[in-house]
Amino acid sequence: MKITYNILWLDDAIDEFQEDGFIDEINKYLEGEGFIPYIRTVSKVNEFLQYLSDKYDLILMDYNIEDGKNGADLITDIRNKNIFTEILFYTAQKEWKTPDRIDRISFLQTSTISGKPHHRSVTDETLRLIGFTIKKFQHIIAMRGMIMHETSSLDAQIDSIIQAYMNSDRHTEQCTKIEELILNKLREQFSNKMDLINKKKFSHICKDPFLYSADYKRIVLGEILKYSHIDDFSKQYKDEIITIRNKFAHAILKKDEKTGREFFEYKTDGITFDHDFCKKIRRDIAKYKQKIDEIEGKILQ
Repeated sequence: MKITYNILWLDDAIDEFQEDGFIDEINKYLEGEGFIPYIRTVSKVNEFLQYLSDKYDLILMDYNIEDGKNGADLITDIRNKNIFTEILFYTAQKEWKTPDRIDRISFLQTSTISGKPHHRSVTDETLRLIGFTIKKFQHIIAMRGMIMHETSSLDAQIDSIIQAYMNSDRHTEQCTKIEELILNKLREQFSNKMDLINKKKFSHICKDPFLYSADYKRIVLGEILKYSHIDDFSKQYKDEIITIRNKFAHAILKKDEKTGREFFEYKTDGITFDHDFCKKIRRDIAKYKQKIDEIEGKILQ
């Protein structure tokens, strides 16, 4: 799972879900959980098969779609492509025999749910399944992997922005100032490190994280934002993204034998890993991904 939560939804009456606000409700739920929602809706089986891939975190389908194939046929098509995503099949038909249980596939017969309209029942079950997939993903090992992947993607995007800006003939004066700023900082930094080495203050050297790559990218990004008259969020990016990434990268997994709580310990401070912390990390990554996407669009245009 990545920071973008992908859903593929097949229903020949999908417009009704859209018009009644249920798709917006699902989008808002995902945003509240710290994800960037992407819901691909289709009304035809051939469209569904065209978009079908293992990138989706959840697949939703009307079991009795009137388009040549039913749910049983589509299960075969999906599994033949080695796709093992969570799937929800649903139907409003009263005369329907629920298929035998299949791993990672749920079946919902909304006519058996008293007092709830069909669309409401499907949406409630969708939200439940989303919560289930998020909970599975929130184990601390999986979460660390997501943080590393998404922050590396942001690093690559920032690199692209920096290269495009610095190689553009439109920013010659600003580029000269940025280059001089970075060169001066490098001279100062290496000068200070040589002093430490010459004085043999090993304890000081060990405490210096020397976050050269990420920190200098942040400084250059901040200068580009300043010259582009865009709000500079580089300091907050360092605090909320780079620092968290580095703590997870160097933390050790531990378990409190009394409470059973698993947590990462960074130096002497245990990072409390719970639902709210997961949500905050995802929200921060999603927030900066959207900011960087916007900047990339402005600077690379």
